Amino acid sequence: MTLTEKILARASGKAHVAPGDNVWVNVDILMTHDVCGPGTIGVFKREFGKTAKVWDKSKVVIIPDHYIFTADSMSNRNVDILRDFVNEQELPYFYDVIDDPNGHWHFDASRGQLKKQYGSHFTGVCHTTLPWKGHTRPGEILFGTDSHTCMAGAFNQFATGIGNTDAGFILGTGKLLIKVPETMRFYLEGEMSPGVMAKDVILHVIGDIGFDGATYRAMQWEGLGVHTMSMDDRMTIANMAIEAGGKNGIFPYDEKTGDYVRDRVRENGTKSEFEPVEVDAEQSFIYDKTFDLSKLEPTVAMHPDPGNRELAKNLGDVKLDRAYIGSCTGGKTSDFLAFAEVIRGKSVKIDTFGVPATTKVVAELKETQWDGKSVWDILEGAGVRMTENASCAACLGGPVDTFGRMNTPMNCISATNRNFPGRMGHKESRVFLASPYTVAASALTGHITDPREFVS
Repeated sequence: MTLTEKILARASGKAHVAPGDNVWVNVDILMTHDVCGPGTIGVFKREFGKTAKVWDKSKVVIIPDHYIFTADSMSNRNVDILRDFVNEQELPYFYDVIDDPNGHWHFDASRGQLKKQYGSHFTGVCHTTLPWKGHTRPGEILFGTDSHTCMAGAFNQFATGIGNTDAGFILGTGKLLIKVPETMRFYLEGEMSPGVMAKDVILHVIGDIGFDGATYRAMQWEGLGVHTMSMDDRMTIANMAIEAGGKNGIFPYDEKTGDYVRDRVRENGTKSEFEPVEVDAEQSFIYDKTFDLSKLEPTVAMHPDPGNRELAKNLGDVKLDRAYIGSCTGGKTSDFLAFAEVIRGKSVKIDTFGVPATTKVVAELKETQWDGKSVWDILEGAGVRMTENASCAACLGGPVDTFGRMNTPMNCISATNRNFPGRMGHKESRVFLASPYTVAASALTGHITDPREFVS
């Protein structure tokens, strides 16, 4: 069996499953956030009763992160709905934006978007919070009410996005009926060349198979090239399985995975036991292709979808109005360090916005020193508008006062993961997806630029 099949077989109590089988699986973690959480709670109460209790308090994780730092009153109210439910159910894993368990969230627009407006429990983007806080473990089943939940597949688990109805059912039962997907294997050899990042790998692959090329399929990553990658690299790749239509992305387990997970569960006191699934010698794939990482070049997904691939070096005539680095895919500490490596000592030529994925990233960028200056100060000194308010921000548009949102037609190069029309705001804007290296180089020149001009 493939990695996905082995996890689904274990979670359903079966010795063997095959693509197309419908199986009831036991859920290890359910995650929801401020956009879908209120709807999920509504389904749960409607179907199980107003006084019903969730199936397992220790397996529910609630993370406000999408429409947080906005004066939109309905968005602020969504966070209050989550808090009320958490108090009612006595849920331990709620990463609230405020510290008062009986308070109400209100974003103070008069204080601006750049300085911190959150309490000690707030973490930021759900998909980067889950591994940081010790909720991703090899061999487990993780469902989340967000399409990019597949990012947790980097940790050798079955992770995928679901709707509010399914999530409400899980809250009451701890189970879900799943059709076993076919598996596509992407076998990676070699190592990435200077100037090439994991984002270029996944953009190249999506361009190869199309933005619907993995529809309801598992994207399994193997090969020696995988083991040269950091966990952040793997998260970047797994995150964008959905951009190819994938049901999930999944990586094999190795000691990098184990070390990362053990450190996080120890740090946070979450469940420490886990059982990885190993790669079988005999597996059956619907698609199997080898990619040589050393031959890949900086890649861009052009408007209007993630599969519209072109090399950065061929897009020098595309003028830009804005650059953006952030989101679950592109807002990790390693992403910002790569970005800073390019723009250090220089000045950006276009409006450039930086949104760390988590509050931990904010702290690490302020603590990391290069020649006596923090990376945060280096970024601001280059003209990047950095916000301490870690969140999804403009990655998915949001209310008009969202930090970095495009409210007029413009061209933006972004380290985020999706570029369908209207994704980051105005429906006539064009979003070009690229690696943090490429976004940084392009911010310096004002047009799409191959970062190898700056990275040796």
